Amino acid sequence: MSASLAPECNETKERYDSCFLKWYSEKFLRGHSSTDECEPLFTQYKQCLTKALKAKGIDTMLDEARVNGEEKDAEHMKRKSSKVRVQAIPFSPHIVGHHQYTMSENIL
Repeated sequence: MSASLAPECNETKERYDSCFLKWYSEKFLRGHSSTDECEPLFTQYKQCLTKALKAKGIDTMLDEARVNGEEKDAEHMKRKSSKVRVQAIPFSPHIVGHHQYTMSENIL
């Protein structure tokens, strides 16, 4: 498994990664569970990482990048909105954010 962006969070990330991979492969993919049992570990890792990024001053750069990205996405979607339909598919927030988005062409 890969190391955390913040070395002080490596242990927490490793515990979460191990838990998530086991849950995902042994339960979720087999249809035995739709609730992420590793959520508490993810929350701990996220708190550690947020604290470390803030201490290094990286948190504000990330916030600015997110705002700029949202603006560019909105601009891009305006140009493509007549051609593309976006469909949200619920998925584990630990893999791709809160939702996975797929794009499909409108057939008219």
